[in-house]
Amino acid sequence: MSELHLTNAHLENYGRFYRANLVNSITGYKPAMLIGTQNKEGQSNLAIFSSVVHLGADPALVGFIQRPVGVSGDTFRNIMANGVYTINHVHEGFIEKAHYTSAKFESNVSEFEACKLTPYRIEGFSAPFVQESRVRLGMEMVEIIPISHNNTKLVIGQIRHILLDQQCLEEDGNINLDKAGSVCISGLENYHRVHKLKSFPYAKVEALPEFDSL
Repeated sequence: MSELHLTNAHLENYGRFYRANLVNSITGYKPAMLIGTQNKEGQSNLAIFSSVVHLGADPALVGFIQRPVGVSGDTFRNIMANGVYTINHVHEGFIEKAHYTSAKFESNVSEFEACKLTPYRIEGFSAPFVQESRVRLGMEMVEIIPISHNNTKLVIGQIRHILLDQQCLEEDGNINLDKAGSVCISGLENYHRVHKLKSFPYAKVEALPEFDSL
């Protein structure tokens, strides 16, 4: 294998889009999620994110990274206004529609309507879910952590509702992502199927298997 050694100086000299593609793909596969929100006037918004991350199970916390808020920051503005939002897994059946929610629509345009996705609502919760998704979370915002180095924010929410296709829930509590059809993103616009390879028991020092030597 021929090894390539890149430094920060290389990154600084690359063109904007080449650097963005390289750095966005270097961390590997990321979950493809649609975040649904609504403003005070009832206008719905939907945007694709690949930065959603588990933060804890008790309480059940999930975070995502919000890029610097500018003209296209409706997701963040709606969360700040209403305090609730949804996170919806993307599956292969609607990846093209999900991808194009990233276009810079005007604030008075609903990405649900523009990209032909269906809003789904539950009583007592104002944020819209994506009906086509098989795994959907209803979130309440609990904390915003500014990241001053690049003017982004870690938005932390607590899970208040879980809506999912029952066949996706396994007996031990795991979500079967193969059955959900959930897809991943690499870089900014590359979508991938992901399949389960194997399950292992909870790791204990006293129960290490006999590993082969390198």
